Amino acid sequence: MRVGQNPAKSIEHVPEPARVTVALLTYIPFLSGYYAESLEVLKTCLGSLWENTPQPYDLMVFDNASCSEVHTYLQQAQEQGQMQYLVLSDKNIGKGGAWNLIFQGAPGEIIAYADSDVYFYSGWLEKSMEILEAFPHVGMVSSRPLRTPQVYYTSTLEWAQKEPEATLEKGQFQSWEVFKEHNDSLGVSEETARQWFQESHDWRVEYHDCTAYIGAAHFQFVAPKSVLQAMAPFKMDRPMGQVRSLDQKLNEAGYLRLTTSEPLVKHLGNRLGESHLGESAPSTTDNIPQQGGNRGAPLRSRRGAIRRLFNLPPVRRSLLWLYDQIFRLYYSSRT
Repeated sequence: MRVGQNPAKSIEHVPEPARVTVALLTYIPFLSGYYAESLEVLKTCLGSLWENTPQPYDLMVFDNASCSEVHTYLQQAQEQGQMQYLVLSDKNIGKGGAWNLIFQGAPGEIIAYADSDVYFYSGWLEKSMEILEAFPHVGMVSSRPLRTPQVYYTSTLEWAQKEPEATLEKGQFQSWEVFKEHNDSLGVSEETARQWFQESHDWRVEYHDCTAYIGAAHFQFVAPKSVLQAMAPFKMDRPMGQVRSLDQKLNEAGYLRLTTSEPLVKHLGNRLGESHLGESAPSTTDNIPQQGGNRGAPLRSRRGAIRRLFNLPPVRRSLLWLYDQIFRLYYSSRT
């Protein structure tokens, strides 16, 4: 039996969603080991988004079974009106499962997706939207130049080569500093990154007075929701490691995969390091006067030797394997 009428019936209008939904995916199962700084990375990510995105947007955060500290932070942010949609999953459904829900549930016609370890610079959304709207049949635009495997952008390259109104150039247009910055965030050694840089190249394309680089990345992109929905569902049986399926599907469907010509986002990884802005921070050790002369030097030397030992490939592989087994033992039931 119902008593009275639902007051909601008197509401004649509800707010329209913003054209752009910024969607972040988080997964921080605990705050130690690999994830020790991940909550601070998440806070830095969201802080940069709020500070450097003046355009209208709705914010959706999908949390893939993070720990209680992360849930508390996200719920407080929503209560303060800093995000419009918050989804808290009680189990890790993987990136593919999260994408299925985000791409179907985001209310905007444009989805600006990012992992929760991305730093946003001023102009990131404006420049990405400019490319999205200037080029035809765009599948995704990442907000920094990247050199990705050509197998995932053959359709883009073919279009640029055949389109009479497009100007295509091949060369070393991306600076070493920009290339190195991204590879540093992936844990790639400088020696390896330098070799990749020298052996690879950029594709730059201009179309209707708008310049972009060819290639895009699934860790951050802006895309039409209708295109992403057409790519779904994503069937991934592991939490990570199969995310290239989005790149592959877009390429096979003939969509363009492009990036901005300047770095407007930065991949932070699992720690802030010296500076999340990419600037060199002063050392907090070398500038501290040591009592009794240079007594701190032997300790720093021993730490340096231990660090070099741990970075030897056989030792590093063994330790990472052990860490992986411990992680699976304690947290496999949550995924």
